[in-house]
Amino acid sequence: MLVAAAVCPCPPLLVPEVAAGAAPELDSVRAACTDALGVLAAARPDLLVVVGPAEASGSGPRPEGARGSFRGFGVDLEVRLGRDTGTGSGGELPSSLAVAAWLLACTGWSDAPVAPVEGLGVEESLTPERCAAAGRDLAARAGRVALLVMGDGSARRTLKAPGYLDERAEPFDTGVARALGEADTSALRALDALLAQELKVSGRAPWQVLAGAAEDAGLSGTLLHEDAPYGVGYLVAAWS
Repeated sequence: MLVAAAVCPCPPLLVPEVAAGAAPELDSVRAACTDALGVLAAARPDLLVVVGPAEASGSGPRPEGARGSFRGFGVDLEVRLGRDTGTGSGGELPSSLAVAAWLLACTGWSDAPVAPVEGLGVEESLTPERCAAAGRDLAARAGRVALLVMGDGSARRTLKAPGYLDERAEPFDTGVARALGEADTSALRALDALLAQELKVSGRAPWQVLAGAAEDAGLSGTLLHEDAPYGVGYLVAAWS
């Protein structure tokens, strides 16, 4: 059963070594993520599953101890998902799960874990129905399950955004922010997958996995951060 969830954005820029001189610009996002992860720890889960967007080649489950790096972003920094199991198996973590692993390490979860940690990379093309089904399966994995859900909002909020300006982007992100803040699973399940793809939203599928996992959990939500630096929607929320 799902007992808690944290929702965080997944840009590699969250990692100060990647952001370099621009690192202070995302300090408020990092602080909000730390607060959200605190909610997960307080829930004392039996299992934490990190869910994030992934390309087809990087999708699927990742075991505890799986490793990732930020070498693709010019930084020689490695991360590990949860405890060191001595195997490092499961293949390279997709970028979103690598960012999550970095966040967990920053809060001490990797050194003194509250619970085992596993990962799940979700393809952008996964239908809302399959996302919800995956979420229900995750919630049934243990008596007390927590999710760390990674994903960005639209990347088309401004003229200088990665996807250029689209006037539909801000209303979309506003609707998602409301749904995350109210733990509105129906609204998350109803997100338009095609529109999300057009707006370059990486979080749609992971958010819908969360919606499936939380269907009967009766959780309440709190929106901790909402912003669009660099023209990309960054949302942080906690459910408990």
